[in-house]
Amino acid sequence: MPFEADPSFDDLRESETMSFDTTETRPFPTGPRSAHRGFANWLKTGILMAAMTALILVVGQLVGGARGMLFAGAFAVVSNFVAFWFSDKLALAVHGAKPIDRTQAAWLYEMVERLTRRAGLPMPKLYVIPSPAPNAFATGRSPSKAAVAVTEGILQILDRAELEGVLAHELAHVRNRDTLISTIAATIAGAISGIAHMMQWAMIFGGGRSRDEEEGAGGVIGMLALIILAPLAAMILQLALSRSREFGADATGASICGNPMALASALEKLERGTQRIPDDRHPATAPLFIVNPLSGKSVSRLFSTHPPTEERVKRLRAMRSY
Repeated sequence: MPFEADPSFDDLRESETMSFDTTETRPFPTGPRSAHRGFANWLKTGILMAAMTALILVVGQLVGGARGMLFAGAFAVVSNFVAFWFSDKLALAVHGAKPIDRTQAAWLYEMVERLTRRAGLPMPKLYVIPSPAPNAFATGRSPSKAAVAVTEGILQILDRAELEGVLAHELAHVRNRDTLISTIAATIAGAISGIAHMMQWAMIFGGGRSRDEEEGAGGVIGMLALIILAPLAAMILQLALSRSREFGADATGASICGNPMALASALEKLERGTQRIPDDRHPATAPLFIVNPLSGKSVSRLFSTHPPTEERVKRLRAMRSY
């Protein structure tokens, strides 16, 4: 699959001379994952789904009383089912990700294959997102169902060592069982945002008139508060789950690829690249990506689910090469 270089990224490609050595790396230790970590991740998934369900029920109760809560309960059951079984496919579909195989990009396929052997993981499915915004994410409810997606933009600005660091970071999310939690959070947060948008249109076209007549100005104020606060609450739940996972994936990813400096360099380039070409189309999926894809103008950016890139780079550079 040919990937044409974007001249607008020339300064990023040439901005740095690599100061790290990729010739010698030690094998990543691939001991068995502890039962404690597995239980902890399943517990987090359950808590997340329960919290999102409670939020949906509260919205239903405040908007439609007992009937609204009943409808919201049914919606929550469907959302949780879809989120658990199909969230990975939805995340890939909303970004227009296209599957690739060895015949289309042999060097990329072989790079991921090499990293999966080091991490003790099965080979994930690979996807390319037709977007100039440089970024990447992993998804899937288990390592055997994992997928890794990279944008066309990231293939243009990173060299091979940096890209290997990014792919190792994404495989670290798979190995640490982060992908199920983050993808479910993105799916349900998107559903809650959709409810808020429907409420907004209902207000514009008079859908809430009967309640307004019964409750007066309080009904209008309550509806407006829900339109603003429901997506915000979902975002805060994502934030609480995401930040520590990024630090963990950075550390594990650096161990997998054996080159923390390459990953640090990649993060710096990606931060500058996403500031130049942000992607605000799907804010609910922003926590999935290795760096925040949203622009500074986005309200979601104020509640970033990613830790500061500067802190991530600092921690990576403090690590010794493996």
